Amino acid sequence: MIEKLDELFKKFKKELDTVASNADALNLKAQYLGKKGPISNILRSLKDATASERKVVGASANELKVSIQDLINDKINSIEMDLMNKKLESQRIDISDRQSIRANSMLYSGGFHPINLVQNEIEDIFLSMGFEVLDGPHIEDEYHNFEALNIPADHPARDMQDTFWFEPPDPEASNRHLLRCHTSTIQVRGMKDRKPPFRFIAPGKVFRCERTDASHESAFHQLEGMLVGENISVANLIYFMKTLLSEIFKKEVQVRLRPGFFPFVEPGFELDIQCLICKGKGCSVCKKVGWVELLPCGMVHPNVLKAGGIDTSKYNGFAFGLGLDRLVMMRYGIDDIRLIHSGDLRFISQFKSY
Repeated sequence: MIEKLDELFKKFKKELDTVASNADALNLKAQYLGKKGPISNILRSLKDATASERKVVGASANELKVSIQDLINDKINSIEMDLMNKKLESQRIDISDRQSIRANSMLYSGGFHPINLVQNEIEDIFLSMGFEVLDGPHIEDEYHNFEALNIPADHPARDMQDTFWFEPPDPEASNRHLLRCHTSTIQVRGMKDRKPPFRFIAPGKVFRCERTDASHESAFHQLEGMLVGENISVANLIYFMKTLLSEIFKKEVQVRLRPGFFPFVEPGFELDIQCLICKGKGCSVCKKVGWVELLPCGMVHPNVLKAGGIDTSKYNGFAFGLGLDRLVMMRYGIDDIRLIHSGDLRFISQFKSY
């Protein structure tokens, strides 16, 4: 019987070499190890054998069953690995070859978020004009968000309806923390780390407790800019803003500059752009007036310069805060700011990454 078991094992290995699929491997396993298989038949025939024969043949038969099981498992793993390698080879894509990527219909064509596209473009424009790009924390303290920007304690912006405080306002507390209301907080940090003359921009997300509609969100994006030097004028401010807008929209756009009050600039202005959604006729984005508030700006208030350690007898400068979300809406003809923040991949996929 031992010889018969050896012959069965040799026969099994020959048949296993011809197996090409998992199903065939499992069928071969059932053929040899099943209840009606040859090994089971040998074990059943041991009832007529002596005790010593049953011991030897039984042990050999069990070893054979284990060996067959192991070889079947190895064969199945080998088949699966071959299939995987063939699939990977057939779908191989050279990610450095854009032509290959476009030609491969199985690859999902993703896209950048329009905020990232426009922000990257603006950063490149300002870098070409000698500006640095700075960053700052989302969680700010009361000093950097208000006091250093010449916003007094009784200013309406400090009320709960505008500001997300981390704890209920306590008149006794000092230097409380909040989600920053504007990227202007980076101005103070940027001034303290530099000596005039300097120029920088600071893009980022800001937070305000506002009711959402077609042109307002509670979390949105700004891009702060600041230039400090000697004998800086409003003409310098207008030049940089017009250069930026003409580069972004690839054409001349109609703008208007009107007086505006902001505690951190004096004089302050509102730079509006003619609504590119309705061409100035009036729509939900521009609230039917034909113009969109895009760019609060002005000459930096001396108190802000002093908070940044700047000698106001020698230096002055301008600052601006660009609404990135609204600029994106004008650039791509998006008529509702909520689409930008929706997380809807159908919307995002329109903005290709190449």
